[in-house]
Amino acid sequence: MALNKVMLIGNVGDDPKVRYLEPNPANPTAAPKVATFRLATSERFRDRNGELRENTEWHNIVAWRNSADLCEKYVRKGSQLFIEGKLRSRQWTDQNGGTRYVTEVVADNIQLLSRRQDGAQPSGEQPSAPQAAVPQVSSPQPQVTQTAQVAAAVTSAPDDDLPF
Repeated sequence: MALNKVMLIGNVGDDPKVRYLEPNPANPTAAPKVATFRLATSERFRDRNGELRENTEWHNIVAWRNSADLCEKYVRKGSQLFIEGKLRSRQWTDQNGGTRYVTEVVADNIQLLSRRQDGAQPSGEQPSAPQAAVPQVSSPQPQVTQTAQVAAAVTSAPDDDLPF
């Protein structure tokens, strides 16, 4: 048995970059959409001398189709997100002939944990609490409940803990 599952709570480092890929010749009207962005997760601890230290990790996030739509509409630099997904590693040859590697988190589920910062709403929408994200279709119900509990616990944390 194998398991490839990642769960992250962090802050977006820059506005997502959204791209449309070439459409499938069998269905030319449905061009797949992909959004990419970096997410920072921070860990605070005390070192041997009792000084408070912070370690920040940056994660490359890739969101496809409906999740990419959510990112395009609602996710901005500084947004706090809960992301469930899986790790994917890929390699390619750069322009200089060198081999490059990257490890990314392919998002299955994205939940917004922070409110919109600019106060503006997309046209026709009313202000509301943090937006629920695209649910993972194959998720069993207990996992969705656990995700909601984690999101609720995080939203009660003070805002001054943000690394930005």
